[in-house]
Amino acid sequence: YLEGKTERLINPRRSSLSVYNNPPNSKANTAKLCRLGHHGIAMWSDVELLTNEDTNTVRFGSVSREENGSGLYQVDTLVKISTANEVEADPCLSSSSGSNWSIVVADKTVILFDQSYQTILLLLHFETDVDAIDVCLDGQFLVVCERNGNLHLIYVPHKKILLTRVGMYHVFLLVKDGFFHITNLALAKIETGIKHHRVCSELQMLVLQINSLQIRFLPSMTVGYSLDVSSVSCLVQTKVNMDTIYLVEGICENPKSSRGEPVSSVVVRCFTEALPENRLSRLLHKHMFEEAEKFAITFELDLELVYKVKLDFVLEQLASASVGGYGQDVWSELVEEAKTNLLKITDEQYVEEYCLKAPWPTFETAEKMLNHAATRYSSLQIQEALARLATFCSLHGPDNFNGIAWIEFLNSNDNLGDILTHLREGDMKGAQLLWLRCEGEIAAEFDECKLEAVLEAIPEDLPSKDLCPWFRTVLVPFVRRVVPTGQKILARWLEQRARNLELTEKSAWPQNGLDLAVLGLPSLWAWMKSDDNYGAEEVENLKNLVSNLRQLLDLHRKYSCRLSLSVFEKGSVRSVAFFMLDKVPAPELIAATVESNIQPYAEEHEIPFDELLLQYIKDLLERCSSQTTTLFTEWEAKAVAVLGCMTDTDLMVDAVLEIMQKAVVPWSNVVEKLVQQYLKMDGPKYKHLFIFLLKESYQLMEIRKLLRGYGIRNFNLSNSTQIMTLIRYILKQDLPMSLEDSLTLAEAYKLPTSQINYLFLIQLIGQGKTEECMTVLRKLPSAEAECVIDHLTSWAKLQLQDKDHISEEHKKRQMVIAQVSVEALKYLHIIQKHDALKSMECENNLIMFKAIAHLQEDFDVFFTPSNYEDPNMRKQIQEHHITAYENTRGRHSSKKKATTTPVVANDPDGKTKTISTEADLRRLGRQLQRTEQELWSDLALRALRVGKVDKALKILSELYEHHYNKSTGKVLFTAAKTLCQMLEADVPMVLPDDMDLPAVIHDLACQAMTVCHSDLLLDCLELCKCTRIAMDVYHQCQLSDNYGFIAKDSTSEAEKDPYSQWSFQDVFNEDCIVLDPVSVLPVQYEITNCLLPVSRSNYLQPLLGPLSNMLQMLQECSQLELALRVLLNSYGSCLQHITSNVMDLKLSVQLQKYKIWLADLQKSTTSTLNAVAVALLNKVFNWRMVDCDLAIGLCTLLSKAEVYKILWKVIDNTWQNYDKILAVARIGANLCCLYGEAEEQGKFLSVITDAEWGIKLSKLEISIQPVFRQRPEMKSSLIPDLVKNRKITPDIILEYCSAFGLDRDRVINQYITTLLLLQEDEESGCDLGTSQEETQPLCHADALERVLKVIPMLHSTSELTESLCAAILKLSPYNYERIEVVLKIIQVADENVTTFSTSQATGLLQHLKSYKRVSPVSDVENTYLLENSLLPHPLSNSRLPFHLLMQTKHFWKIISPELSEDTFPTLLLISKLMKVSLDKLYMSAANHVFERKMKPLLLEQKKKGQGHGYNKELVKVAKTMMKFIHCIQSPEWAAATAHKITQELPPGHEKTQSLRFCLALGEAWLKDPNLEVSRARGEMFLSKLKLQFQRSATENTLITSQLNSPENLKLTGLPARLVVALYEHSSVEQHYRDTGGQTYPDIHAVVKEIATINNVDLLKIRNMMLEKWICKTGPAVTKDIGNYECVSNIEEDPDLMRVVYMLQSCPMDDAVRLLRPILSAETWPLSTSGPRLTFCHRTRALLCLVRLADAATLEAQFKIPRTKINYYLKCYIFVSQLEALNIPYTVQSFLNSPKEGLVKGLWKNHSHEPQAVRLVADLCLEYQVYDPQLWNSLLQKLLGFNLVRGRAPEKSSFFHTSVPLSPDQQATLYRTFVLLLKCPFLLNLDLIGIANRFAQFNLPAFALGTLLLIPCAIKKAQQIQGFLSVCNPVAVLEQVDDLMSTGELAGIPSQVRETVLTFISENGQHQKLLKTKHFQHLKQLIVSNGQPNQVKDLVDYLISQNCQDDANSLAREYMKHREHQRGRTLTNGSTSPSCLKVTKISVSV
Repeated sequence: YLEGKTERLINPRRSSLSVYNNPPNSKANTAKLCRLGHHGIAMWSDVELLTNEDTNTVRFGSVSREENGSGLYQVDTLVKISTANEVEADPCLSSSSGSNWSIVVADKTVILFDQSYQTILLLLHFETDVDAIDVCLDGQFLVVCERNGNLHLIYVPHKKILLTRVGMYHVFLLVKDGFFHITNLALAKIETGIKHHRVCSELQMLVLQINSLQIRFLPSMTVGYSLDVSSVSCLVQTKVNMDTIYLVEGICENPKSSRGEPVSSVVVRCFTEALPENRLSRLLHKHMFEEAEKFAITFELDLELVYKVKLDFVLEQLASASVGGYGQDVWSELVEEAKTNLLKITDEQYVEEYCLKAPWPTFETAEKMLNHAATRYSSLQIQEALARLATFCSLHGPDNFNGIAWIEFLNSNDNLGDILTHLREGDMKGAQLLWLRCEGEIAAEFDECKLEAVLEAIPEDLPSKDLCPWFRTVLVPFVRRVVPTGQKILARWLEQRARNLELTEKSAWPQNGLDLAVLGLPSLWAWMKSDDNYGAEEVENLKNLVSNLRQLLDLHRKYSCRLSLSVFEKGSVRSVAFFMLDKVPAPELIAATVESNIQPYAEEHEIPFDELLLQYIKDLLERCSSQTTTLFTEWEAKAVAVLGCMTDTDLMVDAVLEIMQKAVVPWSNVVEKLVQQYLKMDGPKYKHLFIFLLKESYQLMEIRKLLRGYGIRNFNLSNSTQIMTLIRYILKQDLPMSLEDSLTLAEAYKLPTSQINYLFLIQLIGQGKTEECMTVLRKLPSAEAECVIDHLTSWAKLQLQDKDHISEEHKKRQMVIAQVSVEALKYLHIIQKHDALKSMECENNLIMFKAIAHLQEDFDVFFTPSNYEDPNMRKQIQEHHITAYENTRGRHSSKKKATTTPVVANDPDGKTKTISTEADLRRLGRQLQRTEQELWSDLALRALRVGKVDKALKILSELYEHHYNKSTGKVLFTAAKTLCQMLEADVPMVLPDDMDLPAVIHDLACQAMTVCHSDLLLDCLELCKCTRIAMDVYHQCQLSDNYGFIAKDSTSEAEKDPYSQWSFQDVFNEDCIVLDPVSVLPVQYEITNCLLPVSRSNYLQPLLGPLSNMLQMLQECSQLELALRVLLNSYGSCLQHITSNVMDLKLSVQLQKYKIWLADLQKSTTSTLNAVAVALLNKVFNWRMVDCDLAIGLCTLLSKAEVYKILWKVIDNTWQNYDKILAVARIGANLCCLYGEAEEQGKFLSVITDAEWGIKLSKLEISIQPVFRQRPEMKSSLIPDLVKNRKITPDIILEYCSAFGLDRDRVINQYITTLLLLQEDEESGCDLGTSQEETQPLCHADALERVLKVIPMLHSTSELTESLCAAILKLSPYNYERIEVVLKIIQVADENVTTFSTSQATGLLQHLKSYKRVSPVSDVENTYLLENSLLPHPLSNSRLPFHLLMQTKHFWKIISPELSEDTFPTLLLISKLMKVSLDKLYMSAANHVFERKMKPLLLEQKKKGQGHGYNKELVKVAKTMMKFIHCIQSPEWAAATAHKITQELPPGHEKTQSLRFCLALGEAWLKDPNLEVSRARGEMFLSKLKLQFQRSATENTLITSQLNSPENLKLTGLPARLVVALYEHSSVEQHYRDTGGQTYPDIHAVVKEIATINNVDLLKIRNMMLEKWICKTGPAVTKDIGNYECVSNIEEDPDLMRVVYMLQSCPMDDAVRLLRPILSAETWPLSTSGPRLTFCHRTRALLCLVRLADAATLEAQFKIPRTKINYYLKCYIFVSQLEALNIPYTVQSFLNSPKEGLVKGLWKNHSHEPQAVRLVADLCLEYQVYDPQLWNSLLQKLLGFNLVRGRAPEKSSFFHTSVPLSPDQQATLYRTFVLLLKCPFLLNLDLIGIANRFAQFNLPAFALGTLLLIPCAIKKAQQIQGFLSVCNPVAVLEQVDDLMSTGELAGIPSQVRETVLTFISENGQHQKLLKTKHFQHLKQLIVSNGQPNQVKDLVDYLISQNCQDDANSLAREYMKHREHQRGRTLTNGSTSPSCLKVTKISVSV
């Protein structure tokens, strides 16, 4: 790199180059070049090219050198360079070469040649020596650096110097971790130094020169060739080249001269190797294969070596092609080249190895080349490679073939490692495929470590649904077969994996965990006795896990209870129930949960229900009450709710006690209510001990509740000191309930309470709570209060004595102490008023504390009690008060000065307090004990004069309160009078808001009257009357919401005078118009002022004017009552005034004037008074209630005639308002008495009598209006209504008769009958919904009492008795009370009754009263009621009909439905009373209990699906029924009753027990001594009963064990056949196929029990069954006895399962003893006529033995090593199969035979037999026999044989079958498909033919799966397209789900499904899947493929089918998928919902 800018491209100062270019054919040419600058010495300008054109070899020069070494090199001189000048010194030589150029530098001369030195491109001479030179850009540019610092850039093609740069240079030296920058490098300036240094170097070089060229061999470094060269020489610097070596050498003219002579010329020499073999190697190394081939042919070298090297080169190119280094054309040529050269090679081993290691670019090429190698040299290695290629193709697909990957896969011997890699990468399908294809190789080296590696490689996130099928079908059976000891590892892994699923796949838990865990549980057939030690513990753990998971699943499905596995495992059955209750969110849901979940769960697990709930309550309380927080107590409500579901009384009591003890204190409302509820209960269910414990616990809980409120949870109080400490702590908490709680605690521990109250008062005083202190004291009893106050007084004196701590807080505290002491002593003085001595002491203390308190409060003076007792100190304080008072007066005199300093009073302690308010003055006066009344009186009147009413009233109030004397009365009178004058004059005043000033004035006047002097009393009285009227007038001025009208007395009930309420009735309240206060108040107060005594002598004249105005305004507003009061008051005051003035002689001269004024006043008053009185009287009569006193008073103001007229008018116009009529009539009667008019009074009294009865009867809802004010004889017409009324009593009847003079005898008779019958009807027909008391019917006791009172008044009772006997039948038969009343009346009447027995009726009635009915009303009762015209009675549902029971014909119809265990005692008494048959009663009772109780219980038991075992309730009912039957006296009747009931029982335990009971009754019947005639009948009955019992017992055994199938039940009479049928039951097979968790019937126990019941010989049956099952000798198989196949697996033969199951019930030694002879005997050893035994029989016996005997027994008995048991078993199976083909083999001969020869022999001779074909397949797989032709034929044969089996019997096409395949045929074809996938020669099979065979069997899924195995992509696509176009795609998909989802077929099922769905999508056949379960898979495929057109087509189709929602969903899923593919996430909410709404979607990329 050069720094600086280029000056110019061509420097003008330089001359252009002139180069002589010699002709190409000249032998020697000399290039003449013009010099750059001046010329120096020895210019090397003569260049001679020495190439010989004829031989293309280089001529040797005149020099010769000595050569040494074993190598042979040809040395040629290419160029000779010389100079015309004399050479003074040896030149400095350097040379280098590139791809197309070579440079030689000699001093200042630079010569550029082409690469072969045939052409001179450039020759240059420079001014100084050239130090550096280089060529770049393929010889286009030449850079030359001279020693003088010049740098030249030359463009070679134009031979132009482009740039010459002189000057300073920068050198950049790059190093590893940076670079060095050298500046100021002046090359020209250091030229001299360089020259000097060069001379020294030459000298040294001369010394150190090595004149020899050596070529050494690596790595031994031995000399292969050496040549002496000149000391002036150098090698041409070039790239590594082993073919040619170039040397530049300086030559002297005389080579033999001394070394001091300088060189004369410079030559370029070439060294080339000369051996043919080496030359060939060089050609091959240079990949010159054509030249090498010709060279080898020429020199007769190894020509095949050339082909091999060429193939190796092709191999390298193929490797590059496999990784994408070349295009298709290139690698196609490479493949063809390889094929061509391989054909030229005769070394077959090389060809084989080459084909195996070549990374062929395509699958087709690889297959073709391997087949080529196989055709030339068939070897196992090639066959294995073809098998591996098939596996590789299946694994990756032909389209994804990669040569490098294929070679790695082929060379890999670690199949399991490849599987692990796929597993770790999550490629489950690839791992499954490798396992399927390489299972044999894996099995050969598989061990426990490899199993652990496989399990560890499975990813944690692999879904269990993908893992389970493969484990179930492949891995688990493989482990049990190959590595039995690995079962423990597998079980342990499955257990942990299943547990992990709870976290990784929580949504499907626990079903997914169960599905996975079950896989590790071997069925009893897979678990041999010989390998019990293989993980028994781990498998047992897994069994426990499976059991737990099943229970978890049941909990979820049955009870909706989700539990974690850890919680479930740690818990128990009870804890699960507890968890279900814990999950209930609210207490209100507890009852429903208990009923729906807990109770069924308890019954299922046989847990006592109530005990479970009690235990839960205890557990809940224990858990929740121990929590630190008590903020949430929902658990208490939950516990109470659970308690409500319990039924056991004793356990409920325990639960209540538990709740009380554990409940959070304070108790919640729920707990409090519960405890109170149980505290109130009593009776037999709640013992007294419980009540005592409950109360004691309640008290303890109250204490705990109390203490918890203060944060005290644990306490133990042992003495009173600790209790008092606790009480002090509680009091210090200062809570509202602290005192009460402390007293409660003291009461509980029997401590005195006075000390607690004393402490609490001290605490209140410290808090300044004075009122609270007094409240506490007043609540105390007198004695305790006295004690507390004494202690408090002593404490207060001590506290006030403290003067050392004078602070504000201290002052406040002492003030509070003094105040409380004063109040307390006041209260104590009241208590001790009867004790003079104590009262005196208390008074002294009170005086002292009052004084101290006042001084503290008013003047901030704090005296101690000792200071107060000092006279000098008191005197000083008195003087201080006087000074303070004077200062205060001085302050008032200077009050106009705003800035005046307040006057203060000084106390003895130096403290000051400002006296600035009137309150201070008041307190000052009080403390000085001087009269302040005068001061405050003047202040009050002065305030009134200036209008400050509020202030004046306050002062007057204080005066009246504190100065209750005559002087105060005068002041109050003056103040009230002044206010009246101010109101009259309308003087402005300062009033508080809402003040009722007229009322206040009236109060002042009243107060003045109470305390005034007697001389002022009349004036005060007059003022009171006037102000009262004024106040009432003002109250009538107040507005309301009723449009100007208000009630006259608007005060509320709370404001009324209590005295008036207690003393008087309701008074008249006038309705009137509101007055205008502005108009009426001044006038009224003017009247008031006129009526008060004044200095003038006459006030009548000024009074008349305002009085007239006032009356006019009142009358206009209808204020009549108020007008009347104003008028009367004014007139009375005037009369009083005149009278008082006339008494004075001085005033008599004015008498005439008074008379005139009085006459005028009287006239106007009289006229006004009359008008007002009449109007007001009418108002009074029209009011809601007549005010009699007011009315009489108003009547006295009117004339008599006018009054009578008004009264009769009111009576006549009033309709049925008897209260008003009565009041008016009484007014009239009183007035008549007053006027002395008797006749008129009689009229009013008659009206009074009628009105009073009208009122009385109206209360009884009887109207007297028809006879009101009629003659007395008309009153009898009301009698019928009276007697029918239920509220009428005899007293009322008699009183009515007396009042109106009626005949009472007739009335009484009518009353009695009506009362009894009518009352009963009313009881039946009364409205039950009403709640009024008067509508309730008369109770029977009252009715009876009334009748009994009336009966003695009758003259004769016989008529009454007859009527009652007839009437009793008219009563309801359910109205026991009324019937009892009638019966008692009949008994009281003491008359003979002939129709029925009264004693029997009475007894029956007593029984019925104590009995509650249990059956509904019968039709007989309804018919009876209808016939007797009786109404239905509400009690008919709880009572029996009395009348029908009295009639014998209906007795049993009523009694029978009532019979039960509870009702039987009462019904038995009734039956005895009615003298009916008791046997019939017992029979009916037994039948009833059976029908009503036992049958429902049996039905419920059947509905619940419960077993037929013990049922507590059922047993209880059965005992009751048996008790009734035992009571039947007739044995025959008893047996018949029991047998009849038994016949109706369903089969089961109950029926068996009932038959046993019948047998006992039958035997008792036969023992009856009176049985003679019916003995034969009894014996026959007993014999039939025994047979029935046997069958029932057998049937019950079957039912109990759930083996009661119809087939088995038919065999109950044939026990031997039943035993065989039981051992052949399907549960035996299911039991051994199950992997655990399910329960199955115990056949052994059932068989044993049946044998016991029926006396059957089991040993004989067992031998017969062994022969039948092992030798297949049953009737159904005898005809095929020689043709059946021997099974290879016990799971394939249920008969062998039954053998093992049956023999497991006996000891192992017995089982071995039975089966061992079969292995060696010729005929059946267990019978004399058994069949001949074959190897098939022996194999079957051995299969059973390995599962019955352990490994040690087998090894000892049969000499089979325990490690070879399975292998020997296989050999037995193979020998038996050979025997079936009539090929005689023994086990030993089979072991010694060559298996490949055996297989080929079988195929040759027996390939036409299906059994042989299957045997060949098994042997090939077992012994790894590989033959492509054999396998191809084998698969075809297998399919062909199945096809022949599937054909219909009639003639049909070979390629079509219409008969459905059986399950066995389907299984065989499935195994054939698996065999196809495992086939090592998959590539050589006729897959299309095999697919056709599958299609012929109607198995299109397997056919399509076979087509997918075709390796050729084009051929495969064509075949699949043609196949899918003619088949039903839905059928294919269905078969994928039904037949291929086993997990064994690797990825084939998913490929089949995807292929079908892709075909449907591409061909638009969406309709075929629309309504199927496969449509969702179609949508997922289309979305995942991401083809917009396909998505659009499907969306359009969905819209066309009205599936808008599905279309929307598909569009959203596609958009999300597309966004995900683009690397973005669809933002939630970024697109409006409308954007996703699909109407017509258009999808684009």
